[in-house]
Amino acid sequence: MTGRTPRPQAEIGVIGGSGFYELLTDARQVEVSTPYGDPSHPPAIGVVGERRVAFLPRHGAGHRFPPHRINYRANLWALRSLGVRQVLAPCAVGSLRPEFGPGSIMVPDQVVDRTNGRVQTYYDTGAVHVPFADPYCQEGRTGVLKAASSAGTEAHDGGTMVVVEGPRFSSRAESRWYAQAGWSLINMTGQQEATLARELGLCYTAVALVTDHDAGIQTGESVDQDTVFRVFEENIERLRTVILRAVGLLPDHRTCRCATALDGLPLPFELP
Repeated sequence: MTGRTPRPQAEIGVIGGSGFYELLTDARQVEVSTPYGDPSHPPAIGVVGERRVAFLPRHGAGHRFPPHRINYRANLWALRSLGVRQVLAPCAVGSLRPEFGPGSIMVPDQVVDRTNGRVQTYYDTGAVHVPFADPYCQEGRTGVLKAASSAGTEAHDGGTMVVVEGPRFSSRAESRWYAQAGWSLINMTGQQEATLARELGLCYTAVALVTDHDAGIQTGESVDQDTVFRVFEENIERLRTVILRAVGLLPDHRTCRCATALDGLPLPFELP
């Protein structure tokens, strides 16, 4: 009797953003189904050092899905079902601060949601309220900052990322409003991922690459899509190096608050 081949497992997940469609050169794609539909793309599982890593392109191959059409629930559920408990999330962002120019790498510590109408919870029944005061994993943030330092790349510690609906860029008035609120970065995908990761008891760390100054921070031309992709491409090797080094610096055993965020909560389903 022939048994079914076990599905490969991973302990760390990387969700790649705009321009970041692959991480591992020797990896095996794994088809994963979820109660929420298919993820953006089959995750690719490989090895980095001694760690097994699952890579998932957020927007799918060829940037198939715009920010408001990404199946965030399926993406995070798929990673957890493969064994992932810690997620690194490189993403493209605009800067709301003149001191953080294109090419800057940021490790934000707070997020503000300005999206509307997106599904961003698994808890459709029951009273399940998950702590979210600190959206990002402190152990993950520390690992990324150390990784950047060891790679000779400056990474800025902290900052608030405001997540907007998109897919359009901000007006100048909106951009100035966000800056006046004291926020540092602007993005279109980070809120849903951070929230859903917490609801699955995952560690989640955003690693933001600044591609532009947002519309209200400078005079003259506003940001456009070609600029975002060009700047990301120019800096992708630096970012990939930081991510790969961070994988080796994440703890084998989680002692952070993310790991116990669901303790005592009456979940309406069994976690994968």
